[in-house]
Amino acid sequence: MRDGKDEGRVARGGDPSLPPRDPAATEVLLAQVMLPSDANPSGNVHGGSLMKLADTAGGVAAIRHAGTRVVTVVMDSMTFEQPAYVGNLVTVHARVTWVGRTSIETEVRIDAEDVVSGERRHLSTAYFVYVALGPDGRPCPVPPLLVDAREGLGAWEQAERRRAYRLARHR
Repeated sequence: MRDGKDEGRVARGGDPSLPPRDPAATEVLLAQVMLPSDANPSGNVHGGSLMKLADTAGGVAAIRHAGTRVVTVVMDSMTFEQPAYVGNLVTVHARVTWVGRTSIETEVRIDAEDVVSGERRHLSTAYFVYVALGPDGRPCPVPPLLVDAREGLGAWEQAERRRAYRLARHR
């Protein structure tokens, strides 16, 4: 834990020699209309199409935080609570929720909108972990994450629990 406070925020994780990053500056919002090429013959969008969008958004958020290229190392289980259909506008929102020495977790939320009716539905939330890579292709340190001392610590602690679970499962 760090004591580097910035207007009620605390720098967590990362390399303390690097300036902490504001998570709002790394957020990503992608929007794409789903086409027949994204779907099966029944008009349901393939889960793989949605997963690719989610990984893209999460990866961009991680790159913005790290300031260098990243690679995907983990995607926590992704469940699809509802289908997306051809013609839906799918939005994917990604934000950094946790950082380690060289790794970054992003939360990715996927929603779908019927643009004619305006009906919006939540499809999925998943967590991706990326590792930052230096010019030599080896893992490199990432900046700390500025976490709101009042609101953001809950998200940070949930990310710590997910990390502990992933590590225990890996062993």
